[in-house]
Amino acid sequence: MGVDLGTGSVKVSVMDKEGQIISQESASLSLSQTQPGYSEQNPEDWVTATTVAIVNLALKDHIDLNQVEGVSYSGQMHGLVLLGSDNQILRPAILWDDTRTTKQCKEIMDVCGDEFIKITKNVPLEGFTLPKILWVKENEPLIYKQAKTFLLPKDYLRYRMTGDISMEYSDAAGTVLLDVVKKQWSQEIGDKLGIDMSICPKLVNSVDSVGTISSEYAKYSGMSTETKVFAGAADNAAGALGAGILDENKVMISTGTSGVVLKYENDDQGYQGKLHFFNHAIPDKYYSMGVTLAAGHSLNWLYETFGDGESLSDFANLADKSPVGAHGLIFTPYIVGERTPYADSKIRGSFIGVSSINTKSDFVRSVLEGVIFSYADILKIYHEHGKHFDTVYSIGGGTKSETWLQIQANVFNTKVKTLENAQEPGLGAAMIAAVGVKWFSSLEQCETQFVKKGKTYWPEPDKVEQYQKLYNIYAQVYDQTKMMNHELIDFRNND
Repeated sequence: MGVDLGTGSVKVSVMDKEGQIISQESASLSLSQTQPGYSEQNPEDWVTATTVAIVNLALKDHIDLNQVEGVSYSGQMHGLVLLGSDNQILRPAILWDDTRTTKQCKEIMDVCGDEFIKITKNVPLEGFTLPKILWVKENEPLIYKQAKTFLLPKDYLRYRMTGDISMEYSDAAGTVLLDVVKKQWSQEIGDKLGIDMSICPKLVNSVDSVGTISSEYAKYSGMSTETKVFAGAADNAAGALGAGILDENKVMISTGTSGVVLKYENDDQGYQGKLHFFNHAIPDKYYSMGVTLAAGHSLNWLYETFGDGESLSDFANLADKSPVGAHGLIFTPYIVGERTPYADSKIRGSFIGVSSINTKSDFVRSVLEGVIFSYADILKIYHEHGKHFDTVYSIGGGTKSETWLQIQANVFNTKVKTLENAQEPGLGAAMIAAVGVKWFSSLEQCETQFVKKGKTYWPEPDKVEQYQKLYNIYAQVYDQTKMMNHELIDFRNND
């Protein structure tokens, strides 16, 4: 069983030894956004939603839960769950997309300097957990004083299902309180920031056994106390497993609301904060990643604003009626700010080259091309660091469009492959459980059975050349529009 704890829903998948999904159920989750920049959830909602999905597996799909040998997890990253002396929840969880901690991020760098990047391999950003801990310390001191430990979302869910309190390395790295290479909590960072490091839970590997389903949760859910439980992984690490990103020749690009470019890493050098760098679910391996904040969101925004009653799929297919370069139109997808390579919350998107000949099809195509150019910005960092890869695995919503996939192959000048089983984080979680119960001797062996490859898209040389020229123009837009966008944001805030 793989439990994929997302932000909007929990999805639970049951798989057999051949890597086939036997059954799958999900339950939705709600967000609390009480003011701009705030995003929270009640951790108990994760437990309830997961249980609803598990019970439905038995009642609706007639799965015998006693036959589930093992369970593991994929989870939304960075969310802060604070627990008190009796392991009770002290406040709602502050989620990965909560942006209230700009002040704390600056404090971290002011106090720790470049040593912070050397230890954590990352720069502190609003999404990460450490700035959230500092925010609570500074703004809710009574709650902070009561805190006995902190967990991340899937680790809290796992605690409620097993009674075990621990955190595995791929998620712990995303707190930016972990020494990524030494695989231990950084006492140095804690001391500098005045954090009592006793709140940090014990650390385990993703594939480690953390016990079995507790008798209490067995009564609650119908699961068996014989079912073994394994630590699991952060959603991006689990997604990499589920996409078969288990060597350095492969890159994964995942397009959802945001977009993630992820690469497997053998060494621990990192990218001096230019890319996120975290421990992998594979013991003693790593992965790096960059993020485009508004990937699928850019197309959804265009559709919701200018769609004319057609389906989103038909709207996206309008791009087929426009040529490479959309008749001289370029879009930068910075409509909610940007993460990589520009950590800039004030930058905003642009359409450059708008003329009276442009049609709706041109705007749709320019949005698709602009998002892919933003991925090329991230891949460029790898090239600059001498990293090579021969295959891009494209997953997520964009894979439903052959035009989207072919544009990727042409912009990246690299073959692009899809996957048949598009449940990557949940599949990765199930792979961890399958290795844990000894169905396979390693994640690599499991991958050959569980990960089903799809279609391949090859670069078209003439269009590769056209896109290189277009990308060179696109790459100038950020610097040319940065100050104007910042001034516009200030104007709007003072309006």
